[in-house]
Amino acid sequence: MKLQIDKRWWAVAALAFAIIAFFVLDLGQYLRLSTIKSSQAQLEAWRAAQPLQAALIFFAAYVLVTALSLPGAAVLTLAGGAIFGLGWGTLLISFASSIGATLAFLASRWLLGDWVQSHFGERMAALNAGVAKDGGFYLFTLRLVPVVPFFVINLAMGLTHIRPLTFYWVSQLGMLAGTIVYVNAGTQLARIDSLSGVVSPGVLGSLVLLGLFPLIARKVIDVVRARKIYLKWQRPEKFDRNLVVIGAGSAGLVTAYIAATVRAKVTLVEKNEMGGDCLNTGCVPSKALIRSARFLSHVKRSNEFGIRSATADFEFAEVMERVQRVIQDIEPHDSIERYTALGVDVVQGEARIASPWEVEIAHADGSKQMLTTRSIVIAAGGRPLVPPIPGLDQINYLTSDNVWALRERPGRMVVLGGGPIGCELAQTFARLGCRITQVEKGERILPREDDDAAALVTRRFVEEGIDLRFAHEASRIEVVEGEKVLVALHDGKEVRIAFDALLIAVGRQANLDGYGLKELGVTTERTVQVNDYLQTSFPNIYAAGDVAGPYQFTHTASHQAWYAAVNALFDPFKKFRADYRVIPWATFVEPEVARVGLNEQEAREKKIPHEVTVYGIDDLDRAIADSEAHGFVKVITVPGKDRILGVTIVGEHAGDLIAEYVLAMKHGIGLNKILGTIHIYPTMAEANKYVAGNWKRAHGPEKLLTWVGRFHARRRG
Repeated sequence: MKLQIDKRWWAVAALAFAIIAFFVLDLGQYLRLSTIKSSQAQLEAWRAAQPLQAALIFFAAYVLVTALSLPGAAVLTLAGGAIFGLGWGTLLISFASSIGATLAFLASRWLLGDWVQSHFGERMAALNAGVAKDGGFYLFTLRLVPVVPFFVINLAMGLTHIRPLTFYWVSQLGMLAGTIVYVNAGTQLARIDSLSGVVSPGVLGSLVLLGLFPLIARKVIDVVRARKIYLKWQRPEKFDRNLVVIGAGSAGLVTAYIAATVRAKVTLVEKNEMGGDCLNTGCVPSKALIRSARFLSHVKRSNEFGIRSATADFEFAEVMERVQRVIQDIEPHDSIERYTALGVDVVQGEARIASPWEVEIAHADGSKQMLTTRSIVIAAGGRPLVPPIPGLDQINYLTSDNVWALRERPGRMVVLGGGPIGCELAQTFARLGCRITQVEKGERILPREDDDAAALVTRRFVEEGIDLRFAHEASRIEVVEGEKVLVALHDGKEVRIAFDALLIAVGRQANLDGYGLKELGVTTERTVQVNDYLQTSFPNIYAAGDVAGPYQFTHTASHQAWYAAVNALFDPFKKFRADYRVIPWATFVEPEVARVGLNEQEAREKKIPHEVTVYGIDDLDRAIADSEAHGFVKVITVPGKDRILGVTIVGEHAGDLIAEYVLAMKHGIGLNKILGTIHIYPTMAEANKYVAGNWKRAHGPEKLLTWVGRFHARRRG
């Protein structure tokens, strides 16, 4: 690594020396228009006497000037026309300019590319994505329009991820028109008094229009592709609706709400219960059950709070009934009545997309309704992923969909999966009195979180009696004399785990079947495939939420819904790219684990330069007072700067504490400003200020403080 850095420094020094020498020795005098004009006769005679030598020397000089980004390329182009004529001059200069530009491009990438990407990777993510997708078009446009200096384009493009071969051939093609204009002007060199006279306003306007051609062509191609994909279907002359939304979960509800707010005519179709998974089988019931289980855990910890002893008498069925009451209390927020009052046409039934502009709705009574619509948003959600384990069909297994129907507490429960859902439910049912064995095929639980975060949760799980089985992969289910057994593979051997209930929590999958997607030809893989605007392969059909991914969180579904609604209603006049730069999430185990942006594990894997600052919550006054003195706040920052790349919080109310960092990252607020913000004492939120203080101490101006110390010493006499 040191050798590589030394080589780069030597290269920088050599380039700097060459450029300085160019100006100090006034070599630019030979690239001035007046010099070329005064020497035109000698140059033409030299070319006539030694044509091959003249061509090679001119070619090499042009490549060198372009590669070093020296001024004079335009004059050399005119000289090429004067010396070699339009044909040979264009040929020589076209290749020389492209090769020189590519050398400058490669030098920029070699010297600065890695440094720029590592220090500004997140900020350049959108640019890199755009270059990967449309870099050739943009470069072609820049080459055709002689407005941005070409040497700036060469150096700037070297800092992106565009391929060198693409850069070369697009430059070769894109600069050809301008080259011909200048070379042709050079054939009349005697009549040219300045470079500004080479390109007239008319010629410049023509080049600008030519430069816009690739972008216009791209739009035309998009329109042609769209028309091609719609060829099979007859577009209605008028529409019943502006928008039909399929699915009344988080994404669907928000989409319909926005459409109604802007006075669009919108129909929301739901075949099951309003509110989707979050209200009925996900966030709401799980958090309600977690709250009851947490109370029981505090009863067991009563001596920590100065209570000599405490007990809680409860019935498992009554706790599960409370979960249903919580759902019922929240249901009005997502009800048909509420959304109807907001202006949404809510229809209960099964929706099937019959054509890009038609949605067929099958009602419970057997009747069918066909609606025409300008746009469609698919918000069909997801469901628990159930792996094909042999023997699973012999038992009534549980998932996050049906576990809420339990009324008898299982004595022994196996939880299959160590992700957020598996961990939340494993700890909850353990606190409700089940003997839990959690089986995870990986080496630890919560694999997406940092090791130290997962270790704190693991320690608590073990303390609470959860039997953790890592590196165990489910092989099959057996039922032997009425006893259910999970057979797992561990270190090449079979391990048998008896259970009364099996809860499968190994992930979720998108609901793709039954909506006519396959028949229509909508592109799907594990999810509905969408572009940056949440459009499917049919531009007027959008998808949002779990059915689209990439994040399967309720808050992300709501976030996507805004983009889907606005784009569906206002395209082609205006549309927005979905913004995934700052996505937070939390796992509601105890201690809670919350995160936004990069964590330490990802920063290392992606080789992103970073600094780690940690504050231990065990030192926080409020945490000590609450007997919750555990966990930490870990902030990932740019080396030497207070710009936040990501935060992980483990501890009490971590899901609430992370909000300050979500706001900070969204609006570019650094640790210095968080440190300068008043936080109420005593609160858990003070941890956010104290971690900023730790960062500040690690970046204190030591030399300045030394001088300040001497100043104070002198004042003391």
